Amino acid sequence: MSAPPTPHAELPARTLVGVWSALVALTGALVAANRYAPGNPGIVATMVITPAKVSLVLWYFMHLREEGRAVRYMLLTAACTITIFVGLLMLDYSFR
Repeated sequence: MSAPPTPHAELPARTLVGVWSALVALTGALVAANRYAPGNPGIVATMVITPAKVSLVLWYFMHLREEGRAVRYMLLTAACTITIFVGLLMLDYSFR
C-alpha cells in the first residue's frame, strides 16, 4: 500500500480573502482595460495582468509554494515557452 497523501498547510482565512480580493481587483482592471482602451492597449494590459492572476492562483490555491524545485522549474519552462510563442505570434501579426 502507498503512504497516505500529506495534507497541505492551512492558510489563514485573512490570506485567502486577500488573494481573492486581489483576483477580483485584477479582473476589474482587465474589464476596464478592455472597455476603455480597446485594441492594442487592451491586449497589452490583458497580457500583463493575466499572468499575475495565474501566478496568484498557482501559488496560493494550487499550493505551488509547497512543491519542490523540479515542479517549479517545469512550470517556469512551460511559461517561458508559451511567452516565446505568443511573442512570435504577435510579431507575425504586427507585420500583416
